[in-house]
Amino acid sequence: MFEWAWDSVAAECTTFLGPAGYAFVQVSPAQEHVQGPEWWTDYQPVSYILTSKRGTRAQYANMINACHAAGVGVIADTIWNHMAGEDSGTGVLGSNFTHYNYPGIYQRHDFHHCGLEPEDNIVNYQNKTEVWTCQLDGLADLATGTAHVRHRLAAYTNDLISLGVDGLRLDASKHINPKDIASILTRLTARPYVTQEVIYGAGEPVTPALYTKNGDVQEFRYTSALKDAFLTSGISSLQDFDNRGWVAGSSANVFVSNHDTERNKASLNAYSPSNTYTLATVFSLAHPYGIPTVLSSYVNLYNNDAGAPNNDMGVCSGNAGTKGWFCQHRWPAIAGMVGFRNRVGSAPLTGWVSPSHQRIAFSRGSFGFVAINNADGEWHTTFKTGLPAGSYCNVVDGTSVAGVCTGTAFTISDDSRLAVTVASRQAIAVHAGALGNGTSTPKTAQQVPVLFHTNVTTTYGENVFVVGSMPQLGNWDPSNAIPLDPTNYPMWAATAYLPSNTTFQFKFIRKVSNGTVVWASDPNNQDTTPVSGIQSIGEVALTTNVAISERNSACAHNIPVLIFSVWLIYWLF
Repeated sequence: MFEWAWDSVAAECTTFLGPAGYAFVQVSPAQEHVQGPEWWTDYQPVSYILTSKRGTRAQYANMINACHAAGVGVIADTIWNHMAGEDSGTGVLGSNFTHYNYPGIYQRHDFHHCGLEPEDNIVNYQNKTEVWTCQLDGLADLATGTAHVRHRLAAYTNDLISLGVDGLRLDASKHINPKDIASILTRLTARPYVTQEVIYGAGEPVTPALYTKNGDVQEFRYTSALKDAFLTSGISSLQDFDNRGWVAGSSANVFVSNHDTERNKASLNAYSPSNTYTLATVFSLAHPYGIPTVLSSYVNLYNNDAGAPNNDMGVCSGNAGTKGWFCQHRWPAIAGMVGFRNRVGSAPLTGWVSPSHQRIAFSRGSFGFVAINNADGEWHTTFKTGLPAGSYCNVVDGTSVAGVCTGTAFTISDDSRLAVTVASRQAIAVHAGALGNGTSTPKTAQQVPVLFHTNVTTTYGENVFVVGSMPQLGNWDPSNAIPLDPTNYPMWAATAYLPSNTTFQFKFIRKVSNGTVVWASDPNNQDTTPVSGIQSIGEVALTTNVAISERNSACAHNIPVLIFSVWLIYWLF
């Protein structure tokens, strides 16, 4: 729950995470950090007082208790590698500090000084010692090999454990000698679940394998492989991960996207085209390799500094986020696959089928079956599922309630076969824990991705956003507007997930560095999202093979300095 405040996490554990079957919720760092609205300020600690932008110590403890009552463990995002990167300042609770002096906690000799003055930053990732003892981007690097630092880090972590924390994500573990991590772990009053951030680099001596004795390791190669497979090379390559030289599945923590990769475009994210983000998450939760993490984040993906919206209070309504939040953990396909994974347990992957490079199907023993069609065009076939005969709910588009499917129902025959059509860019998944009757016609998707484009020339410090008449577009509030990505400048683009078959209005706005907001002139643009399928407007071809063109004059407005021209593309969600 990236950047969610403690009170909102507590509420979400009770109302959704627990009932949906999520085992843990990972929360942002709890300790006092530098001031500022940016998300990365959470990762620049200045003390071990458990008060941050997310809330107080009391609120943190209440969150843990509420989540435990709902059957959800809590994983604390924990920083052992460094303190702040600023020369001096005051933390969010008033603690003063300078770069190597944190009164009552650390002094200059408690930090690494690797001799690469004046910056002391890592230069050569081929040098193991440098990776472990030099600064990461100016962040004051703790001398984790010393007794005092190990004792202080253990005391901080034991404080978290005393409040009921069940697990630790160790941020920037790659920059800590694994022997130092092992020593700190021996000083803990209880052994929590551990997952370590160790980003693989080709040919580098510091590898994820060095850390597996301390706990699970986040396998970033998996993230890259899914992005490549679902966008270009094909998902037929994803059957086996244990023979690639990666971390073994029993030690791997895997994810489609995390808070860093969704911003630096090293992974799929909620703006990815053609439903690939959702399909990749379905795959991740269905495949037995590793322990999967689902990221729930907010809309400002391409503003690398933007902190959480809505004063950090996460808000979801039904299956969607509001007030700038995505709430991916509630999306029907993702939440449904959590139940799938819980039901299939450790059952092996069997019956792999891949008739083309973008279509796969497989079973998890006799407990679950999934088929993913990442291609354009329907997939008509009969599958051998391995499941007993019966009527099953497709958990990708609904749930089983009192023996009735809220989405699509499928019938598996006595010989374990399922004759079905998998729609383009869609998936089906059934498991032994979701039986029921219902319609065999796929349920209409509740949301569709809408890609906004506008060609705008700006000056330094200016950015372009889209805002509109529904919660997903900020309800006309510029502070909740969706930022457009200028990667292909002067083309700005962003995708928003909007309710299907819904008429809405929108405008593009320009935000100036001094806080001024410039609106496109009236009238508002208006459009209606599709029920399903691919909708295009115009005739100019894109590389995505979806036709687009400049909108007519009703959707193109001139304002001083900027000329807006808008395209819309809809993909089936």
